[in-house]
Amino acid sequence: MPALRRPSRVTAIHLVLAAVLLAAGAFAVRQGPAAGLLPEATWGGWRSQEVLHWSAHIRVNTWAHAAEAEIHMGKAESITLKAYGEDAHGTTSMDPTAFTLTPDGKLTGRELTIP
Repeated sequence: MPALRRPSRVTAIHLVLAAVLLAAGAFAVRQGPAAGLLPEATWGGWRSQEVLHWSAHIRVNTWAHAAEAEIHMGKAESITLKAYGEDAHGTTSMDPTAFTLTPDGKLTGRELTIP
């Protein structure tokens, strides 16, 4: 009967390292920075919303905690927000408005006062 071969210490270290790298990659895709690399098919459809006289188109990713928004004031000004794992913030200049997009697709805005 042949003797069972025990994995060497180097092989075990490689397996642990591969598991850690796989877990880190999955976390990066699920929670944020790599969400922009996900396939187009993982994004839901665009929904329209009006926020403080601005037209917004928002979509949410079905695999990751991520959302994207394209916000327009006619053809005069537009802003794009990408909330990959954390809230995204942006401010417009023409009609000073601050927007916040959450990774679950909630878009809010507030008008800024000019001193």
